[in-house]
Amino acid sequence: MQKKQLNISYQVYQSKDELPAEWASLLQRATEATERSYAPYSNFNVGAAILLDNGEVVCGSNQENAAYPSGLCAERSACYYAGAAFPGARMLAIAVAARQDGKLTETPTYPCGACRQALVQYENRGGVPMTVIVGSATRIEVFDSVKDLLPFAFDNLDESVMI
Repeated sequence: MQKKQLNISYQVYQSKDELPAEWASLLQRATEATERSYAPYSNFNVGAAILLDNGEVVCGSNQENAAYPSGLCAERSACYYAGAAFPGARMLAIAVAARQDGKLTETPTYPCGACRQALVQYENRGGVPMTVIVGSATRIEVFDSVKDLLPFAFDNLDESVMI
């Protein structure tokens, strides 16, 4: 038997003022995207903003549906749109913010497992790490790669056989 250890390091900032300007701007766009969320069932509004290597920023927000689970999370909403609108562009960073009762959440809201898997696939496809910036009212956490959030991603399929 072998015992292995997994270590993840990330940065913690107390406010957007401490972030590099590009990340602060991306987090602001994610926060603004929470206003476009449609969440009448959960009342949990999530926004995401993705920076592409062509300079474009693509935003998404969660969209709920009465026929649960037909809705879509903010992160996948943004990455699927980015993939469709800018198929050759690589995703360099994603920022995520959430609010409830009109206020930013007190603690960071991380992408769900399905979103992590989708994002890691776009990260692999682009061939560069995608920075993940997760903001809240009390702190901002920055991860160097989506793989920091999903170290054991499903990636066993050869992309050439995927439809």
